Amino acid sequence: MATHVLDVSMTTFESEVLQASMQGPVLVDFWAEWCGPCKSLTPVLEKLAAEFNGAFTLAKVNTESEPEIAQAFQIRSIPTVYLIRNGQPVDGFQGALPEGQLREFLARNGIEAAAGSDADEADATPPPPADPHEEVVRLRMLVETEADKPAHRLDLALALLKTGAAQEAETLLDGLPANLATDDRAVQARARLGFAALLKDAPPPATLDQAIAANPADLHARHLLGAHKLVSGDAEGALEQFMEMLRRDRQFEDGLPRKTLIDAFRVIEDDDLVSKYRRQMSALLLS
Repeated sequence: MATHVLDVSMTTFESEVLQASMQGPVLVDFWAEWCGPCKSLTPVLEKLAAEFNGAFTLAKVNTESEPEIAQAFQIRSIPTVYLIRNGQPVDGFQGALPEGQLREFLARNGIEAAAGSDADEADATPPPPADPHEEVVRLRMLVETEADKPAHRLDLALALLKTGAAQEAETLLDGLPANLATDDRAVQARARLGFAALLKDAPPPATLDQAIAANPADLHARHLLGAHKLVSGDAEGALEQFMEMLRRDRQFEDGLPRKTLIDAFRVIEDDDLVSKYRRQMSALLLS
């Protein structure tokens, strides 16, 4: 294993993370064997550590075998990643970010590819997304002609969600095999369905606005108003409501504000907007 990718334990954490962070940034990846999203995040982190040619060190902590470290960092969900500099956490995030957002996270913290890396070449601009209605037509044909490939059903469910066909999308998601049910895209789709389900018997936005105006600490109303905004396409308005919940009471209903923000990050496709609010969330949680 490359020297800039390490498996650390309680006995080596002091030297390989805290002391090492005095010389350069150390990214600590909290993971576990049973964690599906971890299996997609960790390989990308390892790839970036190799591409960046030692510009940062990746320290992997298995929370099952090293619970003391996880407890010290108050890890409540995985994957969780912290950036350590000069012996202190300075930034972090929860959940499996796509590669583009990981690169933005590194750049935001001043971590640039070392000489001789190919990170710049790897950071190619993706093609524009296809029209979801056209995708639904194309994927329905694939599902029929290649019925032995369940990944097509996941692709179709995602396209259906973008057209508003939530019920059919949910039926497809329910029928996925176990290996695809934990795929990051399936998790994202479930999160979107979850926000839609919140609104089944919810008051209209105008009523929720009035409730918040009368009592700004009404976090139930903020939760529902944020869901309304997210479903209607006002992503920033939704994130602001969820962030205000976190500012006012991060322990509300067993950590609902943080969980809701993470679910929203999975749904929203504006990487810049998600990065902005991830930074705000990290700053609050690390304060």
